[in-house]
Amino acid sequence: MILFLAFRYGTMRENVISLKVILANGDVVKTASRARKSAAGYDLTRLVIGSEGTLGVVTEVTLRLQKIPQHSVVAMCNFPTIKDAADVAIATMLSGIQVSRVELMDEVQVRAVNIANGKDLPEVPTLMFEFIGTEAYAHEQTLIVQQIVSEHNGSDFVFAEDPQAKKELWKIRKEALWACFAMEPKFEAMISDVCVPLSRLADLISRSKQELDASPLVWYTRPE
Repeated sequence: MILFLAFRYGTMRENVISLKVILANGDVVKTASRARKSAAGYDLTRLVIGSEGTLGVVTEVTLRLQKIPQHSVVAMCNFPTIKDAADVAIATMLSGIQVSRVELMDEVQVRAVNIANGKDLPEVPTLMFEFIGTEAYAHEQTLIVQQIVSEHNGSDFVFAEDPQAKKELWKIRKEALWACFAMEPKFEAMISDVCVPLSRLADLISRSKQELDASPLVWYTRPE
């Protein structure tokens, strides 16, 4: 499953303004001032975030908050191959659309959801989107992506605006990981991260799937 969370608001790093950190010698460091911009000294906030806890213990975090959008649309569509789905995700990013979320589940995960939760979803690569903004803007984004999907062999494009209907669509995604674990309860999970240029993302997904399908592993990928 490919998870793109950094579309509209950036990664967690872009949404951390300041940190309070206790260093190994007991010193307490505040990584940024209250000023919106400072060109003096090192960017300690990014340094501490990148260190992932190896430079000190974070005891306080100041975050950038975002306004709750007026309206949202959740959409889902199917593809004959994982590469077609990945190509749509890439084309969506390159189109300039400020989509909130794009997530991909391969046929293995969809099958797991069907088995674990009694659903009857087509067991093919599936993309899910979330569009936010004003009602008109969210609709415009939805129609543009629907066109992109149709140009890449996509089918069964459906979308929802009703809160309960949106919740049911996202429930499919949220259940996927646990459903996969339930398929092979005796297996152990291994989680790792990889990074590739956006232009090679579809190749990475296709190549990884080919090699892992030929192995005894039950797999899913989640690059961000």
